[in-house]
Amino acid sequence: MEKIQNPKPYNLGERTKKFAQRVREYVKNLSRSISNIEDGKQLIRSSGSVGANYIEAEEALSRKDFVLRIKISRKEAKESRYWLELLDTKDSQIEEKQALIQEATELTKIFGAIVEKSK
Repeated sequence: MEKIQNPKPYNLGERTKKFAQRVREYVKNLSRSISNIEDGKQLIRSSGSVGANYIEAEEALSRKDFVLRIKISRKEAKESRYWLELLDTKDSQIEEKQALIQEATELTKIFGAIVEKSK
């Protein structure tokens, strides 16, 4: 029996970095309207912050600091979803947009579960 490979890394640091990289590639290919440029900038910032705050959480000095950083990662994942939903997307990019929205949603849920288990 052939082993099915999970396309999503179990390592959350790698997963968040891959999300930010995919977002950057997606934004590069958007049409250059004023709204897409501005919303794209916001999306790039928030998608990068998801992983950056997760890295900070891994190096947390206390449990309280850890939970705070995870909450920020969750907030940034939610924000990324918001900016993705606002972007004006070409037909050829709709599938990737939906996949990125799904990933942002999954990351939000993962970080939410971490917060709950950390209480």
